[in-house]
Amino acid sequence: MIDVFKIIGAVGLLLIAAGIILKNREKQDALYIAGGICLEVYSIYISDMIFIVLQLIFTIAAVYDFTKQKFKKK
Repeated sequence: MIDVFKIIGAVGLLLIAAGIILKNREKQDALYIAGGICLEVYSIYISDMIFIVLQLIFTIAAVYDFTKQKFKKK
């Protein structure tokens, strides 16, 4: 049987890896946010408090950076 949560976790990992490769800061942050959310869901699924907190901090930091970049352009 397919474990949907493992697929979500793998997608999150791929999104963050793709974000590392990109040079466009806005797209990079968007991939970090999407990947962070996917890995947060997976972390909750495996009930690992360390990774839950890590992904929460990572995702919040990516959202902050994304919004900071948006307001900086205006």
